[in-house]
Amino acid sequence: MKRADVVEMFTRLRELNPKPTTELAYTTPFELLVAVVLSAQATDVGVNKATRRLYPVANTPAAILALGEDGLKGYISTIGLFNAKAKNVIALCQLLIEQHGGEVPREREALEALPGVGRKTANVVLNTAFGEPTIAVDTHIFRVSNRTGLAPGKDVRAVEAKLEKVVPPEFKLDAHHWLILHGRYVCKARKPDCPNCVIRDLCRYKDKTPG
Repeated sequence: MKRADVVEMFTRLRELNPKPTTELAYTTPFELLVAVVLSAQATDVGVNKATRRLYPVANTPAAILALGEDGLKGYISTIGLFNAKAKNVIALCQLLIEQHGGEVPREREALEALPGVGRKTANVVLNTAFGEPTIAVDTHIFRVSNRTGLAPGKDVRAVEAKLEKVVPPEFKLDAHHWLILHGRYVCKARKPDCPNCVIRDLCRYKDKTPG
């Protein structure tokens, strides 16, 4: 995609949604971190349903540790892979207390060293909780980047590296949210809603759905 088209694409996405943010419900960096860990292979709606019950009872590392693994499972059992996630969240809380004074670290390396936290989760926390211009590539962003021709790549790291290069600085902070929402609601996996897409004329996708 040409640079002018990239600028136009993000300009239009910004006009539609000037202040995008995650659809995960949270009030602190720790709540966001736990929500993102729980969201792997689950929907934001499903995670919010669980954390709406969990966070009023326990929303700090110490409080979740006090619940214990089995206690935590009772709150998150509606989420896929909840057994493994409960184990990771408990281990994560332990590490935060032992190594970070119960606070969520602001460094990528420290975040990625936490149980259940990979590069994508670290990028989401750095971007959404701490305002870093990182771009976390999930399935939606991977699809949109390849379909549109914005940042084609064979894997998520290749797409992330390309996005880092092609997204203009003024759009970098919110690019992750614009792309994820576009992929979730417009550029859907099975049947993209091309007739109602604001960037249809800029998009390189050959199999656009007819209006």
